[in-house]
Amino acid sequence: MPLSTPTPPTPSAAVPLVGSLKTLLLRGLLAGLIAGLLAATVGYFVGESKIDAAISIEEANTAKEQAAEHAQEPAGHTHGDEEEPLVSRSGQKFGQFLALGLAGLALGAIFASVAHFARRYTTLSGPKLALGSALAGWTAIVAVPFFKYPANPPAVGEPDTINQRTLLWLAAVLLGLAAVGIGLYVYKLLAAQLGTVRLIAGVAAFVLIVVLGYILLPGVNEVKDDFPAVLLWQFRATSLGETATLWACLGLGFAALTEFATRDSTPVRETAATAG
Repeated sequence: MPLSTPTPPTPSAAVPLVGSLKTLLLRGLLAGLIAGLLAATVGYFVGESKIDAAISIEEANTAKEQAAEHAQEPAGHTHGDEEEPLVSRSGQKFGQFLALGLAGLALGAIFASVAHFARRYTTLSGPKLALGSALAGWTAIVAVPFFKYPANPPAVGEPDTINQRTLLWLAAVLLGLAAVGIGLYVYKLLAAQLGTVRLIAGVAAFVLIVVLGYILLPGVNEVKDDFPAVLLWQFRATSLGETATLWACLGLGFAALTEFATRDSTPVRETAATAG
């Protein structure tokens, strides 16, 4: 009797995202914590020097303004001691590890919940779904708002407009989410078309929504002419790199944990297939 050819095992990368919501949440929390700590490491070693330089400029400008005010005041008038910051610079530098660690935990939980919902509407493997979700999240929540309202260091921005700038940034985040959602919807809608046509149509829809949103949203430019352009560029590049580290490590960590979990269950499926 001829020997039957065993069915080749399915590669782990081709297995859809499996696991209960609780399992995915635990996976997302672990990946998010690691991503947050790595992003804080980037911020500590790369970004803090830019912040210190910006604070020095702010303190120098404040000293000049106070000196001008003192020159105009009558003799004998004195100001009280300057108010000390609630958290020292050393505390702020090390505090970002705690802040980004907690932010990574929260983002990881949201990421896992979105992946749990998205797996019902896609045939992508678990790792590919994780990487795609991370790219889409970074594009919507970071990239789209950043290129309309880029991050500014200390000494840049008027205190009186902080509420307005915050609301505009939130509007840009909503714009990014809408643009990514519409782009994915168009890609899904053209399922009968060639893959290249679907990709072009999805990207075109995304770009169209972003451009329209950029036109409708008002611009904000509070950078003073005397602020060093190199320092401003370095701070913004560092800020973008820190958020990119957070999202990239979150996606890669979630994908790796998913692949490890799938690989652990692969021998059971192979044994069952061989026995059959």
